Amino acid sequence: MIVDASAAVTAARHGGSNISTMLIIGIVLVVASVVGFFFMRNAQKRLHAMIGTETLTIPQLEEARKISDELGNRGGFRKVAEVVGAAHPRPEGPLTAEISKTECVWYRYQVERQYEDVEYRDGNRRTVKRTETVAQHTSFEGYALIDEAGRTLGVDPNGTNPDGVEQTVSRFEQAVNNPGQVEMFGIKLPNFFNSGGGTIGFEYKEWVIRPGRRLYVLGEVHDKIGPLVIAKPQEGPFIISNRTEDELRASATKQHNLFRIGVLAAFALGVVLTVLGIVK
Repeated sequence: MIVDASAAVTAARHGGSNISTMLIIGIVLVVASVVGFFFMRNAQKRLHAMIGTETLTIPQLEEARKISDELGNRGGFRKVAEVVGAAHPRPEGPLTAEISKTECVWYRYQVERQYEDVEYRDGNRRTVKRTETVAQHTSFEGYALIDEAGRTLGVDPNGTNPDGVEQTVSRFEQAVNNPGQVEMFGIKLPNFFNSGGGTIGFEYKEWVIRPGRRLYVLGEVHDKIGPLVIAKPQEGPFIISNRTEDELRASATKQHNLFRIGVLAAFALGVVLTVLGIVK
């Protein structure tokens, strides 16, 4: 969060018609500080979850589940834990990413349309470049973590976008006028070329997790379907990352500190400008 203090002070020095401008800037800064506070809290929750959750091996989880079964709780085992292992395909085999055709255990793609839009403002005509998402998909199929001894733990991704994963596609394709069905990289898109929409082109992006990629997962381990699976917990964050826990902690700490500074600065300056705008 970046606060343009010089612009705010400049506005504050002007009287008359600029009083409303000062008031608006103050309100915007206060609102921005509230939004920033929620981002700060989210980073803090992720950090505290990582600090307070124990990293367990697959044998340790299996032993805990065995004890749960002996106590008559078969199928009711629940344990929030951190687990580290290599990504491993489901029994049906690896997935194939839609755009790059890369073999993987998880993928996500997004297609954005860049186009020109004509606006009329104060009697003037101007062309504005805009972007809209026209296609996107995140794979929902489960996969597994495998340890050095070949033991596996199921992973239910639950639509969660993993952190720090490999980007296999970042490509812009210039639009070509085509009266028929638009299809690029095997993905069928709506036909914008006959609608007068001024399509410039399409930006393609894709991310994957390849088999064998080392992953850190923080979630809730359960045995609802029999084998142990780590999934989204009922409460708290669900983290799937290609980064290590130390890297994630450092990143969350940095984000929290930056948001804290930005929130305090934006709120303080926003209150001052709002009060001055009302008083004057």
